Amino acid sequence: MHSELRRVQLRTGITVPCLVRRPADGCELNDRAAPKAPPPLLLLHPWAESRRTFDRLLPLLPPSFTILVPDLRGQGDADKPEDGYSLAQMADDVAALLEALGIASACVLGSSSGGYLAQQLAVDRPELVHSLILVGAPLSLRSRPAFAAEVGKLSDPVDEQWVRDSLSWFTLLHTVPAWFIEDRVQDGVAMPARAWKGILAGLCEAVPPTEHGSIAVPTLILWGAHDSLLPRRHQETLAARIPGARLVVYEGTGHLLLWECPERVGADVAEFLESVSQT
Repeated sequence: MHSELRRVQLRTGITVPCLVRRPADGCELNDRAAPKAPPPLLLLHPWAESRRTFDRLLPLLPPSFTILVPDLRGQGDADKPEDGYSLAQMADDVAALLEALGIASACVLGSSSGGYLAQQLAVDRPELVHSLILVGAPLSLRSRPAFAAEVGKLSDPVDEQWVRDSLSWFTLLHTVPAWFIEDRVQDGVAMPARAWKGILAGLCEAVPPTEHGSIAVPTLILWGAHDSLLPRRHQETLAARIPGARLVVYEGTGHLLLWECPERVGADVAEFLESVSQT
């Protein structure tokens, strides 16, 4: 496999880094002469994290797939402008990234709020979305989470201990490597207060994607049975709104599936990709 980190200038006015992992015998992303290959897999990270949240998942994904892992606006090493954090604007960033890379259609995996973003992309730009994998993704965020008030009080520089304490918002039922947790703390510290606030506001103020549009691509939904943020009935409703969607419940797991059990997520994703890669 070949991996490179590209900095991609988007038509939306920002520049973002994107890790591109290609098979060892893979061609350039926009090589029209290349033999037919499965659509790339695009990974969208949650609010207040970065592309590095997929570090434990990446080695578990099929080596035959091209994988794209960007930092999103305001997070990681992406540009952090004053505004542009609505859900629709963030989805337009993702569309612009695929356009800039010459990708006609991708399988899109979104974790947590990244899955909300993936739904918005599928509604706004259906031609770009070949299939969806939603990992602990919301149906709706109209009811602001309890921690929104704390986020609203943030100022720069964002305090590292506050970020560390914020991890307690999500219960962990499995052991997570200390290095991985420390990386997520540093993701949070790297974000300015405006990004913390703006992205959360954009998520909570958006009309839920499946309420104003339809999604009609193969979809896998993964959800932890002990998710204290997203109720089961919402996941069942989400699955019902996407024809043919499959809901897989992880017993003994909370909201942060990628943190707690990347091996199982990797196996389920690999099986799903195999089933949809030739459609």
